[in-house]
Amino acid sequence: MNDLKQKYLGQIADAADENALEAIRLAAVGKKGEVALKMRELGKMTPEERQVAGPALNALKDEINSALAAKKAGLADAALDARLREEWLDVTLPARGRRQGTIHPISQVSEEVTAIFAEMGFSVAEGPRIDTDWYNFDALNIPGHHPARAEMDTFYMHRAEGDNRPPHVLRTHTSPVQIRSMEAMGAPLRIICPGGVYRADYDQTHTPMFHQVEGLAIDKDISMAHLKWVLEEFVKSYFEVDGVDLRFRASHFPFTEPSAEVDIRCSWEGGTLKVGEGDDWLEILGSGMVHPNVLKAGGIDPEAWQGFAFGMGIDRIAMLKYGVPDLRAFFDSDLRWLRHYGFSALDQPNLHGGLSR
Repeated sequence: MNDLKQKYLGQIADAADENALEAIRLAAVGKKGEVALKMRELGKMTPEERQVAGPALNALKDEINSALAAKKAGLADAALDARLREEWLDVTLPARGRRQGTIHPISQVSEEVTAIFAEMGFSVAEGPRIDTDWYNFDALNIPGHHPARAEMDTFYMHRAEGDNRPPHVLRTHTSPVQIRSMEAMGAPLRIICPGGVYRADYDQTHTPMFHQVEGLAIDKDISMAHLKWVLEEFVKSYFEVDGVDLRFRASHFPFTEPSAEVDIRCSWEGGTLKVGEGDDWLEILGSGMVHPNVLKAGGIDPEAWQGFAFGMGIDRIAMLKYGVPDLRAFFDSDLRWLRHYGFSALDQPNLHGGLSR
C-alpha cells in the first residue's frame, strides 16, 4: 500500500499538465487501475484480512483522488496566472462606439403632427388600408366618372372570375376613415386620420405609397373661421414660428363645399424655407366645409350638423421642415441618408408623455 501511495503521489506532484494528470488517474484509480485491481483481490482474502485491507485501500483511493483534485486546481491557477501576465487590458479606456438606430422622419413627423392636434382636442382614428370603393369614393361624393377612379390612378385589388364582392382598392386617401368614424361615433366629432395611402404615381414629389393626415370636426355651429384658426395654430406650432399668414384659394373637392387650397406666406433664402415671412406663397394642404352628401353617408343629419375637413401630406411637410430634397428618398433602399435626416431615438418626445426609447 505504501509503495502505491508513494508512487502515485509522486507522479501527481510531478505532473506538468492536465493530460498527464488524467493518465495518472486512469492508471491509479480508473476501472482498470492498480487500486481497482487490488480491491478485486479482497474476495480471495479471509474475513480478518479484508477487515484490514479494505479500509486501507479505500483510504488510499480517497487520498489519491484528493491529490488529483488539488493538483488540477493548482494547474488551473497557474494557467490563469500565466495568462494574466501575458495579456494586458486597460479598463480605463472608453468603450468602442456603437452606431444607434434612428427614428424615420415620417414616424417623427407623424408624432409631431398628432401631438399638436391632440392639444387642440383631436383624437386619432385609424382604418383599413384596403377598403371598398364605396368608402374610398362613393361615400365621399366622388362620382363614378371621376378620373381618380380610373385604374391608371388607383390600385384595384384583383378579383378571381366569379368573385362578385364589391371592388376593393388600396385607399387613395385616409378619408374613408372619416366615414367609418362618423358611422361609429356620430356627432359631435373631432378626429385626425394619419396613415399610409396609395396612388399610381412616381416622380420627385410623388410616390406610389405616401402618408397623409386628414382632420375632421363636426358640431352645431362650426365654420370656416374655426378651420382657419385650427390650421394657423398647427402651422405655427409645427414650423415653430410666432406668426403665420394663411391664404385660402377657392378650389373644388367632391367631398367639401366650399373648398379651399391653403397657402402659407414664406421665403426661400439659399434654398432654405422660412415660414411666416417673405413675399412667396406655398401651398400645403386642401380643406373645406364637409359636403352634406358626405355627412349623410356617415349617418349624420346635415340639417342639424356641419363641419370642416382638411388633408395634407405628412411626407411633404416633413420635406419642407427638414429640408429633404426628394420624396423618393423616404423609401429608397439605400438608407444611409438617415444618418443625416434620421432622429435620435433617445431624445424625441412621443405621444405617451415621455421620450422615445
